[in-house]
Amino acid sequence: MRAWTPQQVADATGARLLSPPPTGGGPERVTIDSRDAGPGALFVGLPGERTDGGRFAASALAAGAWGILTTAEHAEAAKCAPPGVLLAAPQPLAALQRLATAWRRQLNAELIGVTGSTGKTTTKDLLLALLRPHRRAVASRANYNTEIGLPLEILAAPLRTEVMVLEMAMRGSGQIAELGRIAEPDVGVIVSIGPVHLELLGTLEAIAAAKAELIAALKPGGTAVVPAHEPLLAPHLRSDVELVSFGDAGDVRLVHAAGERVAIDASGRRIELEVSFTQAHLRRNLLAAVAAALAVGVTPTGRVELELSAGRGRRIALGGDITVIDDCYNANPMSMRAALDDLAATAEHERHRRRVAVLGDMLELGAAEREYHAQIGAYADRVGVDLLVTVGPLAAAMGERFDGELQIAGDASEAAALVGELLTPGDLVLVKASRGVGLELVCEALAAGADAGAGS
Repeated sequence: MRAWTPQQVADATGARLLSPPPTGGGPERVTIDSRDAGPGALFVGLPGERTDGGRFAASALAAGAWGILTTAEHAEAAKCAPPGVLLAAPQPLAALQRLATAWRRQLNAELIGVTGSTGKTTTKDLLLALLRPHRRAVASRANYNTEIGLPLEILAAPLRTEVMVLEMAMRGSGQIAELGRIAEPDVGVIVSIGPVHLELLGTLEAIAAAKAELIAALKPGGTAVVPAHEPLLAPHLRSDVELVSFGDAGDVRLVHAAGERVAIDASGRRIELEVSFTQAHLRRNLLAAVAAALAVGVTPTGRVELELSAGRGRRIALGGDITVIDDCYNANPMSMRAALDDLAATAEHERHRRRVAVLGDMLELGAAEREYHAQIGAYADRVGVDLLVTVGPLAAAMGERFDGELQIAGDASEAAALVGELLTPGDLVLVKASRGVGLELVCEALAAGADAGAGS
């Protein structure tokens, strides 16, 4: 936005320009953190539950910010600060969102929105990996997928961006619709529909309707990428949008997989890739990513590198040939089953001695939460888990339908102290729960124990 004038920025946000600007150019970047508001930055002071960001407008200008965007009260108070562009809006968040939409239109890039009950982050990352060798592409960072984070990611896109991939999170009805209004997507990817946020939405049908707000946000002629044969999405499909399905018997499907080599059939076109993973759920996410890449005119080729971040299935090698699968970022019944499948497949392929699962509470599952947890216990038993450690009051119900060795921990701290004592050489350990359980403590304790053993 450096080429924009302050008045253009004001017009884009719907804000009032309170004083003659000290500069004729626009901002280089946008931030909501006053600590990051140095030269070239437009600081947006957002009201919050605990504090009002507008209170820091003057300090942002003192740090050399290009300007501030906040409520009239705080913008007026900032007039005594060093010179900068002063923009006042009754709702700074709405102004930020309008600015993002204006920048998205200025870029004229193709925009892909990605949502789903599980798998949206890895699908986004895979899609970026597929696009980058062919197009100038950017993707949203972790957790920048809300009504605040998404506009910031749009505004961070460089001028010559050709494709943007934006993750879209959902906590309730209407939220993806709001993100869609900001982003104006050309392609919408729904990775999965499952029992997530049932406590808020009540039924799987309501969850599907909330995710399908992404389909409603597409322009006529856009592309919707959806799981094949997903009946929950059927009421939300549109005749004026191209539909591409992925998965078994879908338009984009896996026809061959041998180690890290996969062959995909995309409506009769064969695509062969080399990937850095073998997990079945990641291969399925790859199909969604391939479908979206094709929708923006990119035919994926070559090797696809996916670097899993902490808490999202990353492998941690410990001493004694013990391997930990750190998948503790979040959990729901769908992702729990997928992770247990991965545990079983990896243990068989790598010939680990025991399959150990440290599983914590899955949150926001509503009235049937106990039954969902009991079903996971039965599934763990079915895939051959040798030792199950449950963490939390809900996860304890997993033990009711698990016939193997069982240990019960009340919380993450107790589990962190317990699990290391239970492991034996050759174990493969899955650690997974909802984010609020904090099972990263278990992974950290196991890694620290391994480091201490190596140094002794």
